Amino acid sequence: MAFFLETLFGGLMAGMLYALVALGFVLIFKASGVFNFAQGAMVLFAALAMARFAEWIPQWTGIENKIVSNVAAFIIAAAIMFVCAWVIERLVLRHLVNQDAATLLMATLGITYFMEGVGQTLFGSEIYKIDIGMPKDPVFLLDSVFDGGVMVNQEDVIAAVIAACLVAALSVFFQKTSTGRALRAVADDHQAAQSIGIPLNRIWVIVWCVAGIVALVAGMIWGSKLGVQFTLTTVALRALPVVILGGLTSVPGAIIGGLIIGVGEKLSEVYLGPYVGGGIEIWFAYVLALVFLLFRPQGLFGEKIIDRV
Repeated sequence: MAFFLETLFGGLMAGMLYALVALGFVLIFKASGVFNFAQGAMVLFAALAMARFAEWIPQWTGIENKIVSNVAAFIIAAAIMFVCAWVIERLVLRHLVNQDAATLLMATLGITYFMEGVGQTLFGSEIYKIDIGMPKDPVFLLDSVFDGGVMVNQEDVIAAVIAACLVAALSVFFQKTSTGRALRAVADDHQAAQSIGIPLNRIWVIVWCVAGIVALVAGMIWGSKLGVQFTLTTVALRALPVVILGGLTSVPGAIIGGLIIGVGEKLSEVYLGPYVGGGIEIWFAYVLALVFLLFRPQGLFGEKIIDRV
């Protein structure tokens, strides 16, 4: 039972990180109605900025305090993501207002390769480290209930708490603020939103800024766990099944979908992997997403689209 709980907790922690990355996809889709393939590149770019500035600031200023350098690096990386959002809106999205979703999709693919190339040019292509002081040693819980207790990774717990707080804040933002309601209106119909005075260009800048902050937090956490390297792009794309499962327009769906896939990956790998030769954790999420695309393409919490002729 203790081993099962360890696996379950590990899956829940991984699921929260998947949900955090998936939020970026949901945010862009809610505001523009297009699936943002650049989200993985945004995670990588933000993590590279955070890692490199945390390394450069002590060299430039002589300040050796790790907390100060990390906070300063986070602020600079966040400012860079804001600038990226403004540039993307000004040079790309502004010229594609009211265009087909396929056109916007291709634009995000172009943004992906551009950000990957610029990130490599500015920050390098080595493997970099982000050390934000999260403890990496495991702790043992429920010693009095199970022999030896249940091992839980402290870093995973802290990362999951950070992700949960950000998810909760974004949920309140979408449901309780006028800007959040404007974002939902823009997602429903660009032309209708403009006709009632909602500034489409400003809304897109806001949502890309928010998605950039989400990408920065996700990149910081994943970079702390795995190191900042170009494989972070593929890690981010593992959130695609989360979005399909939860629904492209649902923030709660991203949370539930992330938890389901995180737990499903861990449990299937541990309990079914030995019978099929292992490797289930790699493809489990994509097979589950395929099943949902066949039988419930709108996801668990997505809105069912009904076309009337």
